[in-house]
Amino acid sequence: MLVTEKLAERGVELLRREFEVDVLLGLSPGELLERIGEYDGLIVRSATKVTAEVIEAAGRLKAIGRAGIGVDNIDIEAATKRGVLVANAPESNTVAAAEHTLGLMLAVARRIPAADASLRRGEWNRAAFKGVEVAEKTLGLVGLGHVGSIVARGALGMGMRVLAYDPYVSEERMRSMNVERAGSLEEIFEEADFVSLHVPRTPQTTGMVGEEELARMKPTAYLINVARGGIVDETALYNALKQGEIAGAALDVFAEEPTTDSPLFALPNVVVTPHLGASTAEAQDRAGVTAAEQVAAALRGEVPIHAINAPVPAGEGAEFVSQFAGLCETLGRLLYQLTDRPGSRLKIEYRGEIGAYDTRLLDVSVQKGLLSRMVHEPLNYVNTPILAKERGLKVETSKTSESSDYTNLVVVRIESNGGESVVSGTLTGPRMQPRLVEALGYTLDIVPERHMLFIRNEDVPGMIGKVGTILGEHGINIGNMAVGRGEPGSRAAMAVTVDEPVPPEVVESLLNIPGFNDARAVTLY
Repeated sequence: MLVTEKLAERGVELLRREFEVDVLLGLSPGELLERIGEYDGLIVRSATKVTAEVIEAAGRLKAIGRAGIGVDNIDIEAATKRGVLVANAPESNTVAAAEHTLGLMLAVARRIPAADASLRRGEWNRAAFKGVEVAEKTLGLVGLGHVGSIVARGALGMGMRVLAYDPYVSEERMRSMNVERAGSLEEIFEEADFVSLHVPRTPQTTGMVGEEELARMKPTAYLINVARGGIVDETALYNALKQGEIAGAALDVFAEEPTTDSPLFALPNVVVTPHLGASTAEAQDRAGVTAAEQVAAALRGEVPIHAINAPVPAGEGAEFVSQFAGLCETLGRLLYQLTDRPGSRLKIEYRGEIGAYDTRLLDVSVQKGLLSRMVHEPLNYVNTPILAKERGLKVETSKTSESSDYTNLVVVRIESNGGESVVSGTLTGPRMQPRLVEALGYTLDIVPERHMLFIRNEDVPGMIGKVGTILGEHGINIGNMAVGRGEPGSRAAMAVTVDEPVPPEVVESLLNIPGFNDARAVTLY
């Protein structure tokens, strides 16, 4: 593990419990290129540039952690192509950023920095710094995510009306927060006395606040940006402030950083800080620990909850969905090993409660299990969809709230040489234990284990005993067994868990006994 920027000691200690960690601060780009090939994980802040060249040189790299929210310094596309998971710490600085937003709002409303500077010059000029109160004013929030929500609570506590525009937040959610929903971005700029931005910088949001938006604002209104530089057209903002189209602005971020010289700095109705939104001791500590946790999880083969380029379940039911990932990967592994020459069309069906949620993580989990026997590359939740697509695998998913026999059921099908192969599974009990409930065309009920034996046979007396005899003769202990049957006297199937791999000669011995039609030894992990 390589850490290239200062990280909370708690985060470093967390990593050292499982990994060898090198903390190498101040590496030049050339030094990073030279050293990166030695490491499986990398943790950075904002100064280290993780370029496509760096990622290409990192032959062992599996995960990159950003101790903070912004990932502008990491080439996400290059990382994804190489199967390198990228995770950040989006919630680490939410309180700090929200508090800074409220602080800047009060600072620009009451002209606190200008008054401070005046007094330090030996002046006592109270009349020059008459401010405005925020109570009973309207705060317009563009974005109501983690930071925006905290800002809303603080503003409401100061007696403000809060109006928010965020198409991804439901009206019910806003009502529960005592926040009014704006029907459009234009409504925010037209009605608000203070407009505060809380959106990421993307191609869609770059330059989002320009001449047109500023012209919509009241001449008594203020603009606050603690989100990302580049969202506001700084030239348009300068002109609006200079011409008195708006009353003032408070900025913590700029299009180009570091910025030490800007026309905005000369204006008396502007408050500026050098990107301090996350600069609290508590936020920095949380960011480091969170980044360490994310990378450690990725190196253990898990999906970090803050992964940028992996299908992390989001919103309601995210934790519930995550519990099915192991089952889905197992079903994929099993399906491949039970299928003759698998085809290119994979179908995944979610039945019951699970069908109401975001299941993209589970889709990839099934593919990851299926491909595990097909590819030589190490598989993870980033590169699996890419490798599946390269192999021409077409994935179809369907969902239904109906499930007659189980509260939740995952059904996985794939075209094969002989038609279609199907396996199904569920989670049961308070511990959500995985159970295989369908395989080989029969209903079964067994907890999947690492080593298993699947058998098709004629439904006649003595078949179970013959299986036990053959395995016993070869010193193989049976853990559990499940039997599925068709009509009595027709055909049946067995799923057997064993303590060690079943060698080919045992399978051959079984198939030499009349009545056994098929036998397959399976290793699930």
